Amino acid sequence: MSGTDVATVLAGARIMPVLTVPEPATAGPLADALAAGGARYAEVTFRTAEAEQVVKAMAAHGGLAVGAGTVLTAEQAERAVAAGARFVVSPGFDEDVVTTCRELGVPVVPGIATATELMRALSAGVDTVKLFPAEPLGGLRTLRSLAAPFPRVRFVPTGGIDASCLTSYLAEPAVLAVGGSWMATPTHVANGYYDEIRRLTADAVDRSTT
Repeated sequence: MSGTDVATVLAGARIMPVLTVPEPATAGPLADALAAGGARYAEVTFRTAEAEQVVKAMAAHGGLAVGAGTVLTAEQAERAVAAGARFVVSPGFDEDVVTTCRELGVPVVPGIATATELMRALSAGVDTVKLFPAEPLGGLRTLRSLAAPFPRVRFVPTGGIDASCLTSYLAEPAVLAVGGSWMATPTHVANGYYDEIRRLTADAVDRSTT
């Protein structure tokens, strides 16, 4: 599953809102707020009981390319794609998840934290990976250290990133996009702070284009 496939789905945008949404009823207003802020896609994490329904609702709502995140098993990947996920993101590298996504024709971005995991991903035909958890792992220093011996790899760093360090990550040539939850935290979503979600998303998108 090549980086070109992922880049096509991401459509040139470099900001990936990472969402944990407990209630499908919030999917429509949330999608509207993200789209109004300039987001083109979003990752819905499979961390809640209703995640599959949230993916389905957001995908049906339109306006965003919706992916599924925190996908841990091939079975979850199948359910996510059936619900309408356009891409799959995993916190680690699992061969069954990668194989299933390839069979389903859906781009997959597995997580890696070490050079060994990155080599396993490359052996499986994956050249776009999620560096996770980016900031706890050492942030930009770690990303640069991994990028140096693997020049064809593109990274989607996620984990501990916020607006204060976003621009620094985006300036790295090896970075395809940056994922983060600060634009639409569970608190934002639970309290219906859609204007704030739109504002934070617009700020992130603006930072990504300057």
